[in-house]
Amino acid sequence: MPNRLIQSTLARRILVIGGLLLFTVAAGTAGFVVVEGYSTFDAFYMTLITITTVGYQELRPLSHAGRVFNSFLILFGVSVMFFAVGAVTQTIIEWELQDTFRIRRRKRMIDKLKNHYIVCGYGRVGRHASFELQKAGAPFVVIDRVEQRAESARKAGMMAIVADSTRDETLREAGITRAAGLVSALATDADNLFVILSARTLNPALNIVTRASEEEAEVKLRRAGADTVLAPFSMTGHRLANALLRPHVSAFLDSATGFIGLDVSIEQVQIANDCAVVGKTLLELHLGREMGVIVLAIRRPVGEMLFNPPAEAALGAGDYLIAMGNAESLRRLERLITTT
Repeated sequence: MPNRLIQSTLARRILVIGGLLLFTVAAGTAGFVVVEGYSTFDAFYMTLITITTVGYQELRPLSHAGRVFNSFLILFGVSVMFFAVGAVTQTIIEWELQDTFRIRRRKRMIDKLKNHYIVCGYGRVGRHASFELQKAGAPFVVIDRVEQRAESARKAGMMAIVADSTRDETLREAGITRAAGLVSALATDADNLFVILSARTLNPALNIVTRASEEEAEVKLRRAGADTVLAPFSMTGHRLANALLRPHVSAFLDSATGFIGLDVSIEQVQIANDCAVVGKTLLELHLGREMGVIVLAIRRPVGEMLFNPPAEAALGAGDYLIAMGNAESLRRLERLITTT
């Protein structure tokens, strides 16, 4: 957007300068024809050498009236030339400063981020991951080494930097030490491996998610420090087979994960340490009747996952509720179990 604004300003200034120069040349040519009786070409040539101040001699001695006219032509023409040079120079400087200020402003915004996410790579996978983060309202930064991709992310309202995400200084610039999670969606498994190794070293507590192009790379990516490794090809094959063998299950999963546009989603919400619901059972809370949500599972702090928890299951501090419902119901649930 800023570049387009500068380009538009430059175009307007060029039109104004061109119009003034054209008017000056036309007026000077006409004046020399009328006042001194020059031919059209001689008048044009005399006007040109006058406003450019090249210092050539007059074609022939000017009369008194011709000198008066030429004096005004010099003042006006030289002013127009100085204005043209100044306007173009000012636009170029503004263009350069605009880029500098924009980079500094983006750096200040990134420096203020905390518990944010970093998306490495804005290709097909990284782009969709970014859109999901944006839809969820989560703070995040996109890193891509291709200027066009980074600019595309900025046009979509995202924070993006042009850099090589496999380098430690790039991850530090994106606030890796303050980040909550990282998505490594680069084109090759080798690049993703480099990113994961660097990210895990810089922030051991970081939640790292990546993709694996080759099945045998999954184990290596996990060894490097990835918490979750997704294989797009195997996942797609699994979904395709499910769509054939269990179409209703597949349709349910699509609706629950928002693929078909319904206002139903699955969310995880952590119970605050001093929340009023700590120690109460699901039966006592009446989440289904009061809030319209379904608790699919409870994830204990020790890592135990309780699927389809019974009504007698008691909630503890730090537990994660995996619940399904519409957006408003899930927000009410979050307020309930995070309020002290």
